[in-house]
Amino acid sequence: MSAATPVTAIRASAYTVPTDAPEADGTYSWDSTTLVLVEADGGGTTGLGWTYAPAAAAALVEGLLAPAVRDIDVLDVPAAAAAMARAVRNPGRTGLGSYAVSAVDCALWDLKARLLEVPLHKLLGAVRDTVAVYGSGGFTTYTEDQLRDQLQGWAREQRIPRVKIKIGQDGGTNVPRDLERIRQARAAVGPGTELFVDANGGYTAKQAVRVMRDAAEERISWFEEPVSSDDLAGLRAVRAAVDADVAAGEYGTGLPYFQRMCSADAVDCLQADVSRCGGISEWLRIAALAAAHGLEVSGHCAPHLSAAVAAATPNFRHLEWFHDHVRIEDLFFDGTLDPGGGCVRPSDAPGNGLAFRAADAEPYRIR
Repeated sequence: MSAATPVTAIRASAYTVPTDAPEADGTYSWDSTTLVLVEADGGGTTGLGWTYAPAAAAALVEGLLAPAVRDIDVLDVPAAAAAMARAVRNPGRTGLGSYAVSAVDCALWDLKARLLEVPLHKLLGAVRDTVAVYGSGGFTTYTEDQLRDQLQGWAREQRIPRVKIKIGQDGGTNVPRDLERIRQARAAVGPGTELFVDANGGYTAKQAVRVMRDAAEERISWFEEPVSSDDLAGLRAVRAAVDADVAAGEYGTGLPYFQRMCSADAVDCLQADVSRCGGISEWLRIAALAAAHGLEVSGHCAPHLSAAVAAATPNFRHLEWFHDHVRIEDLFFDGTLDPGGGCVRPSDAPGNGLAFRAADAEPYRIR
């Protein structure tokens, strides 16, 4: 490649995929998921990035971000990140703007690695060959049979030694069913598999502590968003009172958000979502911030977008192998990863190692 290879185009499209069954967590229900895909062109090559967001994110990409990064050298991804931060200053750098920035940033890192003909995790500087994952789903809408089949698929068939279910049903108003489902989950996976739970902010702090006390025999080791992730005092109170590691951060869309969470001693493990937080460029800063507070980082969702940067993060714990996103990424991309044995190995192909199957995605296209 030449000394200067500019970004020539940024294109965005959106696809909505129905769920394979009704899904809900403690505070929300849904029947479809939308992926916004970004393709970044330069030097005769295309990089891929995406986010899970409303189709409006695609309009932000093409209307605000594409003009901001066009003609920047593909090697200078930090310059593109800075240009995008300026472009979203007025409409807002956090929230949906950060989702759009994330998709473009990931596409630009992928483009750079492909042009240099190196795997993305090697470009970033790998610290591990494999990335630990945990099976994630266990929706509150599932029957006992659905829950058992999903959990055993991960724990027994794929040999993933950690799994997560949703609790906090109906905004925390049905604790007896939460406790029954926790018991069902433990019975399904047996004593040798770690059991994680996620309340999605459905409880009050004292309620969350009582739930963990009443579920003590099931040996829960990860308690995600026992209260709202905005309730830092509540997270800190739960953290101090329970044995399970308390985690939050998946909704963070700016470095100050994570700084406040770390400074409040609110979590045992910080979650970050590369498709929301600002992309790979911002993820690396968040991971450094967490390390400065003695914390590890767990990757939230978008597993194939996250694997490379997870392999390059020294203080990384594990990656969420989320049912919905795995379905979509397996449907849309060639080169997806195998979580058998409880870990994935980032591709040795240039970039993220994925190829977009446009024809397979087309029936789901909404923009």
